[in-house]
Amino acid sequence: MNGISGWFQRFFSKLSAGLRTFMAGRYGTDRLNMVILGAGLIASLLSVWCQSAKLNMVFFVLSYGLMIWAIFRSLSRNTYKRYQENRKFLQFFGRLKDRQHRYFDCPKCRQMVRVPRGKGKIAITCPRCKEKFVRKT
Repeated sequence: MNGISGWFQRFFSKLSAGLRTFMAGRYGTDRLNMVILGAGLIASLLSVWCQSAKLNMVFFVLSYGLMIWAIFRSLSRNTYKRYQENRKFLQFFGRLKDRQHRYFDCPKCRQMVRVPRGKGKIAITCPRCKEKFVRKT
């Protein structure tokens, strides 16, 4: 029995080392990938429960498209681009949760400026280019 367990142990250690080698330099997974996979799973479940053949096909294709996109992102070697995609995704949803501030783009340099809500019309100064603009919060 010890011979079989030793063989399995060596097999899985080689498999693990091979997987680590394969994934070296690749992006892996992040929050955006988890959301994409979750949306693909929901679309897959909707395709199973949907009675209409056309709608069933739409959800089926959508689920596979989302899952392939998530796999592509995980195996991508362009880590900088995937990191930027995830950063923008997290920034967008972080702004949706922030109920105490408003976000504006500077008209000159497009820098994102955060200001408190409920202050009426205020003059905003961009921290990067010092451009002044007026917005209602």
